[in-house]
Amino acid sequence: MKFLHSTDSDFRAKFTQLVKRSDMDMSGVLPVVSQIIDEVKNGGDEALFAQIAKFDKFSPTSKNDLMIGVGEMSSAYDNLDNSLRLALNLAYERIKSYHERSKPANWTFKDDHGILLGAKYTPVDRAGLYIPGGKAAYPSSLLMNAVPAIVAGVKEIVVCTPAIGGKVNPLLLAAMHLCGIKTAFKIGGASAIAAMAYGTQSVPKVDVITGPGNIYVATAKKLVYGEVNIDMIAGPSEIGIIADESADARHVAIDLLSQAEHDELASSFLITPVEAFGRQVQRYVEDELKTLKREPIASVSMRNKAAIIIAKDMKECVELMNELAVEHLEIATNDALSYLDEIKHAGAIFFGHFTPEAMGDYLAGPNHTLPTGGSARFYSPLGVENFMKRSSIISVSRKGIKELGKACMQLAEAEGLGAHERSIRVRLND
Repeated sequence: MKFLHSTDSDFRAKFTQLVKRSDMDMSGVLPVVSQIIDEVKNGGDEALFAQIAKFDKFSPTSKNDLMIGVGEMSSAYDNLDNSLRLALNLAYERIKSYHERSKPANWTFKDDHGILLGAKYTPVDRAGLYIPGGKAAYPSSLLMNAVPAIVAGVKEIVVCTPAIGGKVNPLLLAAMHLCGIKTAFKIGGASAIAAMAYGTQSVPKVDVITGPGNIYVATAKKLVYGEVNIDMIAGPSEIGIIADESADARHVAIDLLSQAEHDELASSFLITPVEAFGRQVQRYVEDELKTLKREPIASVSMRNKAAIIIAKDMKECVELMNELAVEHLEIATNDALSYLDEIKHAGAIFFGHFTPEAMGDYLAGPNHTLPTGGSARFYSPLGVENFMKRSSIISVSRKGIKELGKACMQLAEAEGLGAHERSIRVRLND
């Protein structure tokens, strides 16, 4: 785990490497992903079945082999331990309640010229959700992607998830039942993205694809963007923590590890103005690592992708964290909320000593599908609006075209578009 001081002569060079932490070099996988997409686009089910046999270790021969039945989903839900079923339902309700508050509403107004203007929001017809299933199964990702689509009013939700050996995690199946999923397939990786983007004989073409995945999934989403809409290009998970001596060092250490255990490429950062506190956190990280089931993954992440930075003061802590623009940002100080206005770039912000990032992962309410690798500078968390599109509303009155028509004609004429100019002139003349 790197230990840096902002006053070091070489700090800026080392910090710049942290800022560039997730520069995804897609060139290595681009030929493979392009071939996968082309094969599915041109070969349909036949190509898709061959790819699943190659990558997912089971050999489908028909749509029935690919599909996850609603009976499997309901059975998995019924067989859940009661306390786990209650927890799943609690998460669903909290996520749904939060996203209902953020659903965009249609609006109109009349301006001074009597022109009606506004916006109309309409859900896409069909959404495709990719739910990872590699190093771990993520039922929470199903909830976080399906619930905003449900709130948006999407008519059909299509789920794809890898099923190594043809088996799907029971808790993921139960989450599908809770979300009312009717169309789901055992397809992973770039093959799933291609199938949802272009459609096959078995998999319907969707309008938007959301959900996280590895570099093959991210590359595939980038390549099919334009054929369909996507949420974002997500990289490895990450956390940044701003803390001072008022925080519990062990809590902070475990929160850093909560992202490190996701992936060897996950990033974890602590920025603090108190060196003694930083050293204490470092010792707790070493102790807590030994207790983790996913210690081999977390150890690699903490060795290669983690850093404790000692800043001059809290002001510099915030400035450096804004540069990092992390996916998850915790502020563990007694006056945490006082920094809200100063935080400019973060996917989700967690305030106070009792707000571990894990609460946001599961059931706080806001979405956990978040921008990574510094893309919080220009991307937002997944939300209801990702499953809707906006249409402009314009209704020009007789008074409005009389008052504004001449200026509009001048602009059209200046651009050399005669029919545009004439379409206004004939109405004015009439």
